[in-house]
Amino acid sequence: MKQAIDWISALVLVVVLSPVLLLIALLIRLDSEGPVLFCQPRVGYRGRICTVYKFRSMRQHAGFGSDKDNAITKRDDDRITRVGHFLRKFRIDELPQAINILRGEMSWIGPRPEAVVLSQWYEAELPFYRYRHIVRPGVSGWAQVNQGHVAAVGDVMEKLHYDFYYIKNFSPWLDVLIVLRTIKTMFTGFGAR
Repeated sequence: MKQAIDWISALVLVVVLSPVLLLIALLIRLDSEGPVLFCQPRVGYRGRICTVYKFRSMRQHAGFGSDKDNAITKRDDDRITRVGHFLRKFRIDELPQAINILRGEMSWIGPRPEAVVLSQWYEAELPFYRYRHIVRPGVSGWAQVNQGHVAAVGDVMEKLHYDFYYIKNFSPWLDVLIVLRTIKTMFTGFGAR
């Protein structure tokens, strides 16, 4: 039932917002060189790797450190473009993940999928981390609306507690609460980087 609701709502969103999505794509192209979409392999449902789509909010080839360092967005990250700051603050950069929902790889609500290199790091450092993959990852989740963006292992441990709370207490009502808090987060910019 949840997957059907996700799929129908993602299809409606893509159709209804297509003019806005095209305008955002144009603004990204005018603001900086590179593709409109950022595509990144992430660990998803049942530990399968999937390509997650987002509007590109950073300069292309901007990272020069390790793969792990490049996968982490720092506070006031100088790789973020002018348009990217706006997209990230209001979570507009996440809208192309409707493609992942239509492909059955993600849900609107669930634990956020992590970049493969970060997921491998967290699995090595945190017991039971891999169990968060027993549900479809989400565009938003209980950890995001409570904690915001985190990357340090200690903070990810707290995030893991939020993820497990969601998995243990999953219900349509919890999903509705997360949707409402996500809307609030979009308007306030809470936890954005």
